[in-house]
Amino acid sequence: MVPIAGKRLVIFGCGYVGSALAQAALAAGARVEALTRNPDRAAALRGLGVASVAVADLASSAWHHEIRAAPEFIVNCVSSGDGSAESYRRSYVDGMRSILAWAAGGDRPIGTIVYTSSTSVYPQGGGVALDESAMADGATPNGRIIRESEMILEQAPAAACARHFILRLAGIYGPGRHHLLDQLRTGPHVLPGSGDYHLNLVHRDDIVRAILACFAAPASLSSRIYHVADDAPARRGEVVAWLADRLGRAAPAFDGSPGARRGGQPMPDRIISAARIRRELGWRPHYPDFRTGFGEILQNNT
Repeated sequence: MVPIAGKRLVIFGCGYVGSALAQAALAAGARVEALTRNPDRAAALRGLGVASVAVADLASSAWHHEIRAAPEFIVNCVSSGDGSAESYRRSYVDGMRSILAWAAGGDRPIGTIVYTSSTSVYPQGGGVALDESAMADGATPNGRIIRESEMILEQAPAAACARHFILRLAGIYGPGRHHLLDQLRTGPHVLPGSGDYHLNLVHRDDIVRAILACFAAPASLSSRIYHVADDAPARRGEVVAWLADRLGRAAPAFDGSPGARRGGQPMPDRIISAARIRRELGWRPHYPDFRTGFGEILQNNT
């Protein structure tokens, strides 16, 4: 049983993952409050039953008086906005500083802070398998900014939070968010990039389950970093071929270009291990591989 019934949960950056978390937490009996930049999203959250929604820039201090300090739980799942380095820094670094300044001003520390980070903090490729002990200096400028934001949380004063968890998420997909499937549905005969590197994926709803598992973690666990990824990383070509078959079309070829990420860097080939969160928190993905997750998306046409 997740111990959040009757407790306050504040979600910062209540977008794709945060909105799903809000629904799950409300169903579990929590009092949910949120911050978002998007007025339309705020209206949707209020419609779900979120008790209080602030529409503001997380990096500012303007919202500090709108959300009462000292909730039992906080989740920071803010996104970067337009994807520029300036937006990354404002959302992740300045946003984290704003949260901790607000938290330190309360009459008691936050009980648990969960931060949804990214595996983009890793520079490694070459097919290597990574656990949480791997060097995390960031292969890209944006990856380094995210790592900087992690370090700010790791150095948070005791007055701000009692404990924190950093969840380094693999590639997120789920209902309404499936770029590769959308590409195939438009019917191109050639896709950019290569099919040889591994896609490390995690379904949105399994991220929500990981966050709830952090809330329920025993008091002896604190200040931990966990990977959140499914059990079966597969090469991009295998995923494309399977999806194409389900769509009743021939699998497209790849043009062999670097398949660049934001910032122009090539896609890394690596395998993200989520063994630690399974071992320590008992988390198990409901969608253990891409076939399970995409199969449900295709079946439900979501």
